[in-house]
Amino acid sequence: MNQLTRDLLDGPGPFLLVPDAVLLPEGPAEGTAVVVRDGSFLAVGDTARIRRAHAHLDPVRLPGHLLMPGFVDAHHHLAQTFGSALAYGEPSEIFRRVWVPLEGSLDEESAYTAAKLAALEALRGGFTTVTDAGNRTGVDVDVVASAARDAGIRCVLGLICDDAGPDGSGSGDSPSGAAERAEKHLARYDGDPLVHASLAVSVPEAATTATLRRTARLAAEAGATVQIHVNEHLAGVERSLVRHGLRPLEHLYEIGALGPHLLAAHATLLTPRELTLLADTGTAVSYNPVASAWKGNAVAPATTLAERGIRFGLGTDGTRGDGFRLTEAAEFAQRIAYGLATGDSSCGAGWTWLEHATRGGADAVGLGARTGAVAEGLAADFLLVDVTTPELALSWDLPWELVRRGNRDQIDAVFVAGRLRMWRGLPIGWDGSALVRRAVGLARAAVERAPITRAHPTSAAARARSTARGAGQGALQSSAQGSGRGAAR
Repeated sequence: MNQLTRDLLDGPGPFLLVPDAVLLPEGPAEGTAVVVRDGSFLAVGDTARIRRAHAHLDPVRLPGHLLMPGFVDAHHHLAQTFGSALAYGEPSEIFRRVWVPLEGSLDEESAYTAAKLAALEALRGGFTTVTDAGNRTGVDVDVVASAARDAGIRCVLGLICDDAGPDGSGSGDSPSGAAERAEKHLARYDGDPLVHASLAVSVPEAATTATLRRTARLAAEAGATVQIHVNEHLAGVERSLVRHGLRPLEHLYEIGALGPHLLAAHATLLTPRELTLLADTGTAVSYNPVASAWKGNAVAPATTLAERGIRFGLGTDGTRGDGFRLTEAAEFAQRIAYGLATGDSSCGAGWTWLEHATRGGADAVGLGARTGAVAEGLAADFLLVDVTTPELALSWDLPWELVRRGNRDQIDAVFVAGRLRMWRGLPIGWDGSALVRRAVGLARAAVERAPITRAHPTSAAARARSTARGAGQGALQSSAQGSGRGAAR
């Protein structure tokens, strides 16, 4: 184990960092150093050359460490953190029974605390960027922005622009009202160093055609994204077929809403034609493998997305904030859902999932020109990973081993915009333990207030139910056997 200390890294910089290796887009590179200044990578290259060019800086040696890009969470719901543990064992479309009621029970304090708690978990797991798909709390969306800033994480912040009722007709906000709110939101965070505005629609059926078209245009003009849950659940696909005669992704294409500005969340149920539509329009996808396992209908065909050149990132959907476990889930889900049946023993060869958890994810959420890689001119959003641990020390193929054997315990330091934000699991400059304690009380009160409907009992209740059924079946069998013995006599 190495002896790296926090005092070497905690400060405004500039820093000349000399790790054992740097994870570049082309792979791990030894003999490489980086210079961090004013929140960005000023220089990346051969250690001797970098040291000569920056002789005024004392090198900070990082023995036993890999310097790698921070993970990008391409799909999250920061305000839903209080209910993360309510998703276990639930059937699909859980948002109707759990998330919408829970968010509706949050006030400003609980929404802020939930969002900051989510940011804390994300930073601990190596995420330097989270993409929030909007919330329905009713509080000002800047509450979530403030939580992200205070935690020190980069955030793509969605504003929900829904304006349609259950039958697809307008209800509540008008299309013009939704457009006005969207324009103000996009302008509000212009130039913000950590918060990047995005628009969102819950699902295609939640917005009128006018709003879907207008949000697409506004986002494209602003260089922002529109986040929409698309083709996630079978029920949603069937409703779209009944209403429009088209699947949700096909409907978005027909009205002109697809394009590089669109981030289609989940996209688990894709036909060959829809894959072509994604490829032809440059639309991006958030592949959320853990969400598929916990509460979905299917697994997005991510290896096919990669082969077709379709842009995509990896998202947690608020399930758990560990970037390494997310990459492992991304590979594992492809192996189980597609690889075993076809004899594909590689399923992305490890590097695919690192690529789409970092640089590909940044591109998918609209930040490809700002973050996602260790490269000159990009934001210094990076991790220092201890590669002397038992899981990683005997390395033959580091990218694949990071995917299969990495975990957040190996992350010593997390930097966002060149500043140390997390040191060995603890946040810098604020009290994470106090936040967790506060969140416990607020979460209990919020869940008790919310009209949540769960289809599955707790694990203890499920076990008791199963035990009772087993006892009842045993009694019936004993009774039947007794009757049989009596008849024989």
